Amino acid sequence: MNAPVRLQYGALPHRPSAQGGSDIMLITSRDTGRWIIPKGWPMRGRNGVEVAAREAFEEAGVEGEAATQAIGAYHYRKRRPNGRSLICRVEVFPLGVTNELGRWPEWHQRQRAWFAAAQAAELVDEAELKTLILTMSEITLR
Repeated sequence: MNAPVRLQYGALPHRPSAQGGSDIMLITSRDTGRWIIPKGWPMRGRNGVEVAAREAFEEAGVEGEAATQAIGAYHYRKRRPNGRSLICRVEVFPLGVTNELGRWPEWHQRQRAWFAAAQAAELVDEAELKTLILTMSEITLR
């Protein structure tokens, strides 16, 4: 029996790179310390871009201009405390960072760091997310 795919919304925080293209901010997951992007579940009364921007603030401590359209999506397996897992589809919205906060809601639970797009793509586990990161960098070169 196939489990349903659960929807999440994610932000891809970026800024212009001195070398051209974009730098990408990644954060660590709370449980495994893997490099990921800020993401979260749908929220009542908020659309996907609003959820993505909210998650970027809460998880990464960044604010900025979010694109109104997702640049794509990726899938991952989320492990639950009960040992079961869910398949999640994350719709990703680019977020041009204009402000980085020194403290934010999850500052003591996560690390954040800027990476060149190629390095960020190497650090994430999901192949579809790697592609989205590289696509984001190509878009900003145009």
